[in-house]
Formats: sequence, C-alpha cells, structure tokens
Amino acid sequence: MTTPSTTSWHASDGRAPTRVRFAAWIALAVSVVHVVFGAIVRISGSGMGCGDHWPKCYGYWFPPFSRLDLVIEVLHRYLALGLFIAILTLLGTAWGARAHPGIQGKGGVWRAAGLATGLWFAPALFGAVTVYTGNPAWATVVHKLLAASLIGVLVAAVVRAGGLGRDADHAAATRKAFGGAMAAATLALVTVLMGGLTAKLPDAAIACRGFPLCGEGSLGGGAQHVQLTHRVLAYLLVLHLWSLPFTFARRGEPSALRRLAAAGAALGTLQVAWAMWMVLGGFPAAVRSAHQATGILLWVTGIAMVLVARRGGSAAAGAPARVSPPVPTLSGAATA
Repeated sequence: MTTPSTTSWHASDGRAPTRVRFAAWIALAVSVVHVVFGAIVRISGSGMGCGDHWPKCYGYWFPPFSRLDLVIEVLHRYLALGLFIAILTLLGTAWGARAHPGIQGKGGVWRAAGLATGLWFAPALFGAVTVYTGNPAWATVVHKLLAASLIGVLVAAVVRAGGLGRDADHAAATRKAFGGAMAAATLALVTVLMGGLTAKLPDAAIACRGFPLCGEGSLGGGAQHVQLTHRVLAYLLVLHLWSLPFTFARRGEPSALRRLAAAGAALGTLQVAWAMWMVLGGFPAAVRSAHQATGILLWVTGIAMVLVARRGGSAAAGAPARVSPPVPTLSGAATA
C-alpha cells in the first residue's frame, strides 16, 4: 500500500511526478533571479567589475571582495553556476521519471530540460563575448535575448510538468485566446529587449524627462527616439494585457488562462507605476531594477499564457485548440 508521502511525490492523475514539477519550478525561479540580477549588474555599472577576465575574476574563482562592482559581477557569475546545477537537476530528475506520462516524447518535460541544458551554454559563453568586446549595447541585447529564450524553455518545462494551468488539459482554449496570448508574449519580449537597449545606450534611459510623454527638458535626438520607441511598445503591451482578462472571461476560456491574464494585467499596472516613479523620481537605481524585474515577469506570464492556451487545446498534439461551432438541430425532428 502506498504511503501518503509517496503519493504526494508521484503523479496520480497522468501528469508528471511532483518531484519533476518541483525541479522545473526551481530551475525557472533561479533563471528569473539570474536575469534580474543581470539587470542589476548593468544598472549599477558592474559589467566590467572583473575587467576583461573570464571565467575567473582577476585570476581567482573567489576574488577578494574589495569593490562593490566586483562583488555584484561575481555574484552574477555564481548565480549562473547555480542555474546550471538547477537545470542539470531537472534533467536528471526527468530522466529518472522517464517511465511516467508526460516526460518523454513530443511535448514532454525531458525535451524541454535537454533544450534548457543546451541553452544555458549560449548566454554563458556569450557573456565572455560581452566582456571581451567591452560590454557594447548590441551584446547586451543579444545576451538578454538568449537569457529570455532559456526562461521561455523553462516555463515550457513547468507547464509540461503540470505546474501551470493544471486544468488546461481538460478545457479547450479558443484559437483567439492563443492569438491574444501570442501577441502578449511577443510584445513583452520585444519591449524587454528594447528596454535593455534603452538602458545601455548613452543617455537613452534619461532622454525623456516627462511622463507619459517626453515633455519639456528632454534631450532630443536619437536617444529620445529610442526611449519613445520603448515607451510606445510598453503602452501597447499594457493596454493589451488590460484587455485580456475581460475578453477571456467573455469567451469562457479555461480558468488557468484567465488567472494568467489577470496576473499579466496586474503586472502591467505595476510596470506603469514603476515607470512613472522612475522618470519623475530621478531614476533611482532600486526602482530601475524593479522595473527590469517586472518586465521579465511579464515575459514569463506571456509565454505561460501561450503554452497553456496551446496545451489546453490539444495536449497530445501540442497545437492550438480548434473549437467547433454547435450543429443546429430542428426541434422535434425524428431521429434515425
């Protein structure tokens, strides 16, 4: 007879075992913290805290913590190592549970974990390129794109393990829901990448002195155009996120999708508050860091909505749901 603790640790409803889901959540959490800390590295100007030395810092794995920029840069590298360990743990846990449903094959946790393992090396190795090229703006954007891709794959691992939208497999999302979620995720990613470019280019972050538009005293020129482009994308994203809870509720989408849409709308509202505080408050570093962190969470929420909408429609095929219209019948018609 199975003990209660064993039952809670293994799947009993066709989903992946709890230990796999737990490992996926840990890997995702560490990846988000790592990317957020990367923004802190950039905002604090610590990207060259170890000079042009990589992977060691001035020849040390554990250098003397004598400068704040060095401490921040080294901690970011340690988080990268912790992320690698978390992903390997997910990979090993998925392999150990490969006999369970939802682990192997198309749409399984194992493939997502394997892809995440490969993707870890891309931003890690590109970090060396960033250091050796003097930390230019284009390298920062590429590095962030690779990190966002890794986060997206880990979100997929969590969803495939049943960690998000557990009831989505039993309720079909409409094609419109999938399209709305895809628009949110795309806007979130482009806005985050544009935000990284805005933060990195000289004077772009402080080019607009007003809110919601630039206002008087702005710098003008290319820096202001970059800042305005980032703002327009952010406004479009937030307006779209605000609309999703209402449209999803009106169409009767799965409850998991509606919860994610509500979370996205709340994060969008928070992001607007951070942006206003940042601009009108003189761009304090702590608020800039919070702004960056919320942007990453918006990306996580957007890609989660896409995956839940896609999985909810057809968990086996991994395709967007197709909802057939009801077939009209005549009242009182004879049946064969």
